[in-house]
Amino acid sequence: MAKLAEASDNWATTGGGFAETHFSPLDQINQGNVDKLGLAWTFETNTTRGLEATPVVVDGTLYTSGPVGQVYALDAATGAKRWTFEPEVPGAIMANACCDTVNRGVAVWDGLVYVTLLDGRMFALDAASGETVWEADTIADHKRLYTSTGAPRIAGDVVVIGNSGADFDARGYISAYDIKTGKFRW
Repeated sequence: MAKLAEASDNWATTGGGFAETHFSPLDQINQGNVDKLGLAWTFETNTTRGLEATPVVVDGTLYTSGPVGQVYALDAATGAKRWTFEPEVPGAIMANACCDTVNRGVAVWDGLVYVTLLDGRMFALDAASGETVWEADTIADHKRLYTSTGAPRIAGDVVVIGNSGADFDARGYISAYDIKTGKFRW
């Protein structure tokens, strides 16, 4: 995968780059030509649930998530589907989510796409094929009403995720997992 530099053509994190500024230094679109923009393509997610993820673009592939943690990998130029990850999530867990079954995004790093499902399972997927590389359970206590809706973050050699449940009976927390193996680190 290309170097995910702040000034590259990639939108490498949900905030654009590692500073999370939500700013792009690209200048092909400007005040002189913005009025010429139009719809290039659409992609149907076939859902009536909430969509809250900011897409991530790395090396010409757009990665985004859908409700409960589906992942869509699309050709960024054409919208053609490259692969889809559609995991099974127990329906009962949906009752624990305060704000619908949303997922707020993915993280992409070194050939892997990370997503955490509503039920707290984190997956590392092969960025080229969508195949599962590893899976980790991020919920500390399954007797409590925890859910996970956030986008994972890469921090050095770990992927970090937060879990929540304060709307019901659990206090939220963050945990970190080895980016290559999924082993719990802290």
